[in-house]
Amino acid sequence: MAIRLSTATRNAAADAVVDLADAGAGAATIQLRTGSQPATANDTATGTLLATFTLVKPAFGSASAGAAALASTPRSTTGAAAGTAGWWRMLDSNGATVMDGSVTATGGGGDLELNTTTISVGVTVEITAGTVTMPAG
Repeated sequence: MAIRLSTATRNAAADAVVDLADAGAGAATIQLRTGSQPATANDTATGTLLATFTLVKPAFGSASAGAAALASTPRSTTGAAAGTAGWWRMLDSNGATVMDGSVTATGGGGDLELNTTTISVGVTVEITAGTVTMPAG
């Protein structure tokens, strides 16, 4: 038989994961990078760092239906390098990796959605949505 999680369990798991972003005295950050996402979040970040977003604290709202949404979206920053965003990594304020995931343009279904995945130096890029979802089973 397969393991299945209740909604309350999914909410607790999502809240526990996203609460790690708030470790340390400051706010978490999200880095946009080119190329393919590494095999695990424990692997060294790859690709060119295109932009870094500073999040609010707490970084996420409380989970509902097993999903926690990134708080205060849209969030914007400016591009530090030019390229196509291929993935993202979230770091707590101590610089520890919390998670990473897929990125798409708004409506594309990525874990993190941006107004555009084409990043240019000095041009504003915006996170339009971000969600961490725990599966039901």
